[in-house]
Amino acid sequence: MLRARVIGNVWATKRLPEVPNGAFLEVEVEGGSSRMIAFDALGSGPGEAVLVATGSVAAAWFPGPHPPIDALIIGSIDEQPGS
Repeated sequence: MLRARVIGNVWATKRLPEVPNGAFLEVEVEGGSSRMIAFDALGSGPGEAVLVATGSVAAAWFPGPHPPIDALIIGSIDEQPGS
């Protein structure tokens, strides 16, 4: 699991029918300069700190045939004011 911050939206005009409702977001992994695209079903937004599950665990979260998703935002991190 990775701790990351949402840095923007990714817009796709076409997508596979196997991909459920949600958004693709660009996130930056904490402690480094690596970025990735993660699927979000929670409604996260830019600037928000999130937890990201990666690999087969991300796709396995969905019931039925697993969609082609390898990074999934699974939680929103509550932050203390001023931190």
